[in-house]
Amino acid sequence: MNLSLIPGGPEAFELAAKFCYGINIEITLSNVAMLRCAAHFLEMTEEFVQKNLEARTEAYLKDTVLPNISNSISVLHRCECLSPVSEEINLVNRLINAIANNACKEQLASGLLKLDHNFPMKTMPNIEPETPSDWWGKSLSVLNLEFFQRVLTAVKSKGLKQDMISKILINYTHNSLQGLVIRDPHIVRGSLLDMELQKKQRVIVEAMVSLLPTQSRRSSVPMAFLSSLLKTAIASSASTSCRSDLERRIGLQLDQAILEDILIPANSYGNNHGTMYDTESILRIFSIFLNLDEDDDEDNRMRDESEMAYDFDSPGSPKQSSILKVSKLLDTYLAEIALDTNLLPSKFIALAELLPDHARIISDGLYRAVDIFLKVHPNIKDSERYRLCKTIDCQKLSQEACSHAAQNERLPVQMAVQVLYFEQIRLRNAMNGGHNQFFFGTINSQLPQRSSSGAGSGAISPRDNYASVRRENRELKLEVARMRMRLTDLEKDHVSMKQELVRSHPANKIFKSFTKKLSKQLNSLFRINNLKPIGSKPNAESRFLFQRRRRHSIS
Repeated sequence: MNLSLIPGGPEAFELAAKFCYGINIEITLSNVAMLRCAAHFLEMTEEFVQKNLEARTEAYLKDTVLPNISNSISVLHRCECLSPVSEEINLVNRLINAIANNACKEQLASGLLKLDHNFPMKTMPNIEPETPSDWWGKSLSVLNLEFFQRVLTAVKSKGLKQDMISKILINYTHNSLQGLVIRDPHIVRGSLLDMELQKKQRVIVEAMVSLLPTQSRRSSVPMAFLSSLLKTAIASSASTSCRSDLERRIGLQLDQAILEDILIPANSYGNNHGTMYDTESILRIFSIFLNLDEDDDEDNRMRDESEMAYDFDSPGSPKQSSILKVSKLLDTYLAEIALDTNLLPSKFIALAELLPDHARIISDGLYRAVDIFLKVHPNIKDSERYRLCKTIDCQKLSQEACSHAAQNERLPVQMAVQVLYFEQIRLRNAMNGGHNQFFFGTINSQLPQRSSSGAGSGAISPRDNYASVRRENRELKLEVARMRMRLTDLEKDHVSMKQELVRSHPANKIFKSFTKKLSKQLNSLFRINNLKPIGSKPNAESRFLFQRRRRHSIS
């Protein structure tokens, strides 16, 4: 029989007919919704007989369904195919309100129980924060997107915690997108199935983004979930507002990200020569993080200048630690995308120039990324090669990086000379044990400064200058300490070898080996003490050291 007009179809009509003829029927969670709608459609109300089918189903709803969250979700799922009658009798709204009210009651009861267990007079262990296996939030994955949105909007309005809302969203998104990911996109690219799957993905992602909690730097939404949403949004060609919302959320908590979170594949539909990763989105994300950092500076403008400089320079400062984490993340990302042969130098340079000067204490990571890019892209223009190398601050390279850069044939000659010059000045100042005024004054005024056209660039503030001076001062002190330890070791070796020489015969072979080894050490020490800029003549101090070395060698 074709009974399409009756809610629930032939099955509901058969149960209603049995009820009319006095046959006992069992009302369950699977049939209560269609029986309630069928009773309304067939007008089986109290006006004709007491305890009619409508009254029986209402009693079951009040006693069994509405007080329980899981039962309400199950019945709500059955209402999806009973529209519009389920909406007319207000059954859907009643179920959604029951879910929201019971969820908030459960949250309140759990909070009171946890407070009772954490009371100082009690010795009971704390409640485990993990959600149980039968958690009601997992049951929401059976609902269609429309009903899920209405339920989540209701629980948010009732005051459900944001971390709980995030868990519900993650669980629903995972179950909804599962199976929609195309295994081999090259085979079905452009087909009707591909377009239909992309449409479903786009609708789900845009809906999930609209339901995310309020944006903040301490959001309860995990970074991995935001990253997966952005990857799906780009792959499914979601709206610009959706992608911008996700990019801003990721930028707000970028210091919590890892490399896998920002390796976002590019949507290279119709372009076989496209890049592997979407660098434009990453550029906007890092710019958002840096602009937020500048906004914080504006908010804290009334603070004392000296206090600001101290907090910024302190390694334990949350702001400085976040910037350092982000700088290391960017350098690692640059090293990864440098392997892409289709990546344009302009995009790589834009990312390399993005961070301000104070964001990197050591530039080894950036140098490694630049070296990889130059190795993979050997045919770039000399102007692009020079501009790319200008992003590296040679003063912040370690000794190993300086040694590698001085012998690196892929780098411009200007950079190799600059590396050697800085290394010479650093060692000379360390050996002299003097201040680094020349290091910060003359050098910085004579040599060209690297470009900083990215976000966060501009005039260096007094706070940034103070932090840079203190950082360089610490590095030079460490270098001086290393040189003093090296000189102390040489003196100890000299004394021990001299004592060994006294105990042995002068004609012994030990005397010859000692003389050769001592001569090498003194020559190396002499070269270290006499490092000087190219073109300068020996001064009185160098002549004195030379005469003293001759006296030592003769004796």
